[in-house]
Amino acid sequence: MRVVIAGGTGFLGRALARRLVAAGDEVVVLSRRPEPARAPAGVRLVRWDGRTAAGWGEWVDGAFAVVNLAGETIGQRWTRAVKERIRESRLQAGRALVEAVAAARTKPRVLLQASAVGYYGPRGEERLTEDDPPGDDFLARLAVDWEASTQPVEAMGVRRVILRTGLVLHPEGGALARLLLPFRLFLGGPLGDGRQGWSWIHRDDWVEAVCFLMEREDARGPYNLTAPHPVRNAEFSRILGRVLGRPAWLPVPAFALRIVFGEGADALLTGQFVLPRRLLEAGFSFRYPELEPALRALLGR
Repeated sequence: MRVVIAGGTGFLGRALARRLVAAGDEVVVLSRRPEPARAPAGVRLVRWDGRTAAGWGEWVDGAFAVVNLAGETIGQRWTRAVKERIRESRLQAGRALVEAVAAARTKPRVLLQASAVGYYGPRGEERLTEDDPPGDDFLARLAVDWEASTQPVEAMGVRRVILRTGLVLHPEGGALARLLLPFRLFLGGPLGDGRQGWSWIHRDDWVEAVCFLMEREDARGPYNLTAPHPVRNAEFSRILGRVLGRPAWLPVPAFALRIVFGEGADALLTGQFVLPRRLLEAGFSFRYPELEPALRALLGR
């Protein structure tokens, strides 16, 4: 079957594309920079502008699935202009995919729309499921709009799944890749007071969960893609230090993060304890439900 991935040359898209190619699927990756080195072997790279269906929309016609992972990274210093770019990159990509689906004579069976646990906003000690309402900070409003960007395909008869993803762990990218160097240099520790919830997932489990929801005909609406056991940031730091054989004693002060990331530091200093209730109810089995075994598997310890 054909799967079209928008944003398929990123940290998550590459892993998903490799898994689908290994399963024998035809994988079409839409990229604004379609350089062969940025994509796994066996995928078809197609250039797109991230704003329209021009030049690539025909690949959606007859596809089994479309996966929308496109959007500018939030891991940068936020200014008003950067926040607008982050938002528009997501909304424009969603509108382009809706345009392609609308033009397709044979609609895809399913569209999987990326989102994030930031949807829930900073929620302190609450344990959150898909039934909880969105927050009201920048990341929450961004997630709400990102999710809504592809909603029109439902009226076209396309099943739609929303992937509310937590911190995806793998040394190739994301939060773990950024933490490894300071820990290995004996400079690791919690961020701020370390009390914030970190809802994490091993990248292999994320990939398998996406494939599970892609193939399950009754899967619709939002699913939290997080491991069943979220932790505080301080606990994450202690466990990572133990796995690496390093101390986790040097906190990163909140003011230092704000100097580097501006308002974007809030994404690191606040958090949520998010549970994958619907995924578990659907029968998905996590290979790595606990943090320490997940980190040991990832780091070969």
